[in-house]
Amino acid sequence: MRRGRGGQAALAIVAALVFGVACGKLPGPADAAPVAKKRAAPEPVDPVVIGAVRYEAPADGKVRGLGQNGGIVVARDAASGAELWTARVYPIVYAAKLEADKQDVFIFDMKPSPDGRALLVTDERGRRWRLDLATHAGAPDTAPGAPCRRRVVETVRRDPPVL
Repeated sequence: MRRGRGGQAALAIVAALVFGVACGKLPGPADAAPVAKKRAAPEPVDPVVIGAVRYEAPADGKVRGLGQNGGIVVARDAASGAELWTARVYPIVYAAKLEADKQDVFIFDMKPSPDGRALLVTDERGRRWRLDLATHAGAPDTAPGAPCRRRVVETVRRDPPVL
């Protein structure tokens, strides 16, 4: 009896599996791709230029010794790039028993206020903040009708299911 190509392919697969089991060559859980435990890096935020100052939202506040990642604005001279000052727009309170990187709340959007005296900041949870450029103080933006772009970050806060 002659076998078709489908039968030969199935026979080859079975033979490979039997040989792999006998020789211990089958991929196991240790060979599986590692599960990502860290959250993805935030999307870069476009800098805002007001007058001769460029405002940036760095994502590396802890590396700079600021105690938190996210919620930080750095003012730089637009011509030279020299850092002028750094301000915390909003605080991040970290829970000790949770992974710190999953608690970071990054700036999602920045734009100048209509009068040019403040930066209007939206964090990735959709909350709006106002950074006074004269005092470098951040506070919740309570202006009625202030525009808000919201991004869902549910997937960042959950661990992937274990299969």
